Amino acid sequence: MQVVRLFAKSIVWFSFIVPSVQSFSEARGAAATVFRLIDEGNDSNVNEIDVWKEDTEPIYDINGDIEFNNVNFTYRSREDTPALHNLSIIAHAGQTTALVGSSGSGKSTCISLFLRYYEPSSGQIMINGRPITDYCVKQLRQNIGIVSQEPILFSMSIYENIRLGKVDATQAEIEQAAQEANAHNFIMQLPNKYETFVGERGIQLSGGEKQRIALARALVKQPTFLLLDEATSALDNISEKIVQEALDRTCKGRTTIVIAHRLTTIQNAHQIYVLDNGTVIEQGTHEILIAKEGACVLSGATQPMFAFLLAKVVDAFKYCSSSERNRQVMIISSLFLLTGALLLIFRFIQYTAFVISGSKLAQRIRSKAFACLLRQEVAYFDRPENNSNTICTRLSSDATAVQEMSNTRLGVICEALTVIFFGILFGCLISWQLILIVFGSLFILCIITYGDVRIGLWTTKQSNHIVERASTLAGEVIHNMRTIKQLSVEKEVLRQYSELIHPTLMSSRIASSISSVEAFFDLFDRIPSIDNTSTEGQELVDFHGEITFDQVKFIYPTRSTSIILNAFQLNIKPTQCVALVGASGCGKSTIIQLLERFYDVTSGQILLDGIDIRKLNLNSVRSHFGLVSQEPILFDLTIAENIAYALENISMEDIINAARRANIHQFIEQLPQGYETKVGLKGSFLSGGEKQRIAIARILLRRPKVLLLDEATSAMDSYNEQIVQGALEQAQTEDSSRTSLIVAHRLSTIRSCDLICVLDRGHIVESGTHEELIQRHGAYYDMLVQNNLQ
Repeated sequence: MQVVRLFAKSIVWFSFIVPSVQSFSEARGAAATVFRLIDEGNDSNVNEIDVWKEDTEPIYDINGDIEFNNVNFTYRSREDTPALHNLSIIAHAGQTTALVGSSGSGKSTCISLFLRYYEPSSGQIMINGRPITDYCVKQLRQNIGIVSQEPILFSMSIYENIRLGKVDATQAEIEQAAQEANAHNFIMQLPNKYETFVGERGIQLSGGEKQRIALARALVKQPTFLLLDEATSALDNISEKIVQEALDRTCKGRTTIVIAHRLTTIQNAHQIYVLDNGTVIEQGTHEILIAKEGACVLSGATQPMFAFLLAKVVDAFKYCSSSERNRQVMIISSLFLLTGALLLIFRFIQYTAFVISGSKLAQRIRSKAFACLLRQEVAYFDRPENNSNTICTRLSSDATAVQEMSNTRLGVICEALTVIFFGILFGCLISWQLILIVFGSLFILCIITYGDVRIGLWTTKQSNHIVERASTLAGEVIHNMRTIKQLSVEKEVLRQYSELIHPTLMSSRIASSISSVEAFFDLFDRIPSIDNTSTEGQELVDFHGEITFDQVKFIYPTRSTSIILNAFQLNIKPTQCVALVGASGCGKSTIIQLLERFYDVTSGQILLDGIDIRKLNLNSVRSHFGLVSQEPILFDLTIAENIAYALENISMEDIINAARRANIHQFIEQLPQGYETKVGLKGSFLSGGEKQRIAIARILLRRPKVLLLDEATSAMDSYNEQIVQGALEQAQTEDSSRTSLIVAHRLSTIRSCDLICVLDRGHIVESGTHEELIQRHGAYYDMLVQNNLQ
């Protein structure tokens, strides 16, 4: 009898524990990774411990001359290619020092070392004769203001973005910094002014607007050292002049290091260093170097019922004789052993089948969800709730939640329902009165479970929104860790993240799975307004390149009160080269996005060879356009794969030929792995100019009918700009039927265009050739005069 009771209890406990084994194993595996990360936080060799210490008075005054003394440095990702070689430079306190040179010469590396993102392989970097390793990392970075070539903004308001420069800054200080950066006026014209949401990576703003906000963020901290890495490269000529004057005023009394490709922006520098292959080849003032004509110029509920019924069966043995009881015990014991063995086999088959089916279901859901995301129009991703980090979280966590529901948990539910059904059926044969008692309890349990699931669904929806916002913040911080460290706002972003996740509540796992399923079905059912998988529409078989904007009005869906284009009228004839110029935010880049049909016009129409672009097949339209944007986009692949991205049957000869025309082949050949060199996440292993030239090579390989250049050479030094500009001009003329549309701030790059259009507040104020516009002495003429480019 004791053996039977013990065996019955073992089966009950086994049935209760087994469903939790997988969850326990998953939790144990995840915990190992988390605890390993936590333990690494105490390792001073791989962590910047100083940034988490409470603010204390600095031991040394962080001011004085900056000196690089025989500094050598090699990136770990490119160990065979030294970035700096015996570099020695001095930036005197209170003076402006400029670093010039071709892309990849080591200019930006100097700034990374000064900010202590990396440590030199040998040599020393000193401030006021003291090694920078003697200074607290946090206080060092708090005394440095930096504006990089590619402005980094976070998915928050303009006010919060500027405040990251100084977390305790007042409203007056923030507005003052914005005025110094020539950003206050355009901010006040926005509907929500300083509370305007900038979108992921500042997508709601133009390139110039993003750069000016990043500049204001640097100025608000009133830094001792000012580092300007192509700080005005994204500004139009008028704004550049104003911002440059503001920078000149700001630089007074500060130790300033300027990295520049436009030599006109550093003419007043006290000292200019010309770098080549990581070493100084010339130095002196602008006048001295110009005179030399050197490189500077070039540069469980069912188990209790089971146990209850089992107990009833055992109690019935009391009324049997001893011999009969022993015989029944042997029979029942054998049945239990057989049942246990069958149960183990059944459980193994059950869990294996459900795990396999759950994994396949999750794979299908992820693939279908990603396909649906690729179909959505660009405006869908402009919404704050659809930023990249949130979407990645959905693809990962929501699909996992569905998988958890469909594997072992679904098996347990099916098992429980089966046991309940046969238990009730078996109970009716023994005692229907007992079933009524059990059924009543079961009915109450079902009501409680239903209520728990409904409450769980509500709390899951509330917490999902919070988790998505927290994931967005975490993703932005990780992707832009250099900016976070430079601003020394680690504690601030930790506070924001902690505040976001604090209100989250526990919900049941079933409720979470149901909520995830609903989210996926909402995505599957959504029909995009611009569907890139659609086969409908007329094909552009013989596209001549004629483009007409007919009374176009456009408003971004996420900024419904701001009119970007208003009654815009433009006719571009086949083979014409047309340039668009004007202040940042006047609508130049928007025109290119409308041509690519990232958005549709609010009213009016865009005609391609006389046909409304909305009546044409979307993929056919985009196949005729080649776009080189202001911010080059590279993928974490090799250089060759980036150039030939998404194209099939491309030979290495074609790739090399495109690289030659973009003036990048010689640089690639110097790399140890050549065209098989990995460029890193978003091209992080390359300089800005190198990334841009690879992006240009990618477009040249496609030989588009219409060439769209949105500040294509803005990240290049003067020498490489001239060569690439020549290559672009050759690309425009090598196909006599090719049409070109250029967005430019540097007027020197568009003098030879057939038509130049000056935009202001969404419409053309004047147009004509370079000579015609100069003779009119209008807006174009004023832009030339103000920038001394006439």
